[in-house]
Amino acid sequence: MGQSAGVYSGAADAIAALMLLLEFGMLRQSLIRDQVRLYAAQSALISVLAVVIAAERGLADLYALAALSAALKVVAVPYVLRRLLLRRAGGGWRTGEETPGVAGSYTVGVASAVLVSIALAGFGFFAFGALHVSSRAAPVTALSIAAAMVFVAFGLMIVRRDVASQSIGFFSLENAISLAALVVAAGLPLILETAFLFDLLVAVVVFGMLIRAHHAQAESLSTADLTRLRG
Repeated sequence: MGQSAGVYSGAADAIAALMLLLEFGMLRQSLIRDQVRLYAAQSALISVLAVVIAAERGLADLYALAALSAALKVVAVPYVLRRLLLRRAGGGWRTGEETPGVAGSYTVGVASAVLVSIALAGFGFFAFGALHVSSRAAPVTALSIAAAMVFVAFGLMIVRRDVASQSIGFFSLENAISLAALVVAAGLPLILETAFLFDLLVAVVVFGMLIRAHHAQAESLSTADLTRLRG
C-alpha cells in the first residue's frame, strides 16, 4: 500500500509540474492558436490524472469523469475557440493579416511577463506549502503546484490585452482548480464532479458571445480600446 501511495503521489506531482510548464507556455506564446493547443494538452493531463487516481483508489466514477473532461476540454472547447478565431480571420489564418493575440497584445514585455509570473508561481507554491497540508489523499507538492498555476493563470489574464487569450487564461484557471479538486476530493459523487464541467461550459458560451460581440463592435479582439470612455 505504501508503494502504491508513493507511485500515485509521484504521478500526481509529475502531472502537476507538466501542467504548470504548459501554463507558462501559454503565457509565452504569441499566437492564440498555439495557446489553444497548449490548453488542450494541459486539459489532457487532467484526464490522465483522473485515470491514474481511478486506478489507484478503485473509483470507477473517475473513468467517466476523465472521458467527459477529455470530450469537453480537449475536443469541444479548443474546437469552439478555433472556429471563432477562423471566423474572425475570414476562414483562415491569412498571411499579412493581423493575427489575434500577437506579441503586441502584451501589456508589458514578454520577458517581464514571464519573470513576474515566475515570482507569482513561487509565491503561490511556497505560501501553500507553508500551510503544511500533508496526507496520502492530498499530495502536498501537487497542491502547491495547483496554487502556483492559479497565480500564473491570473497573470495570463492580466498581461494579455485580447479577449481570446484572457478566455484561455480563465479556462486554464479552471484546470488548476480541477487539479486541486482531484488530488483533494477525488471521491466526490460524479454528479458534483460534472457540475464543475457544466460551469466551464457556461464560461465557454459567455466568452464566445463576448468575443463575437467585441469583434463586431471594435473589429478587433484587443481590449485596449475599453480603457477609453466613448460618448
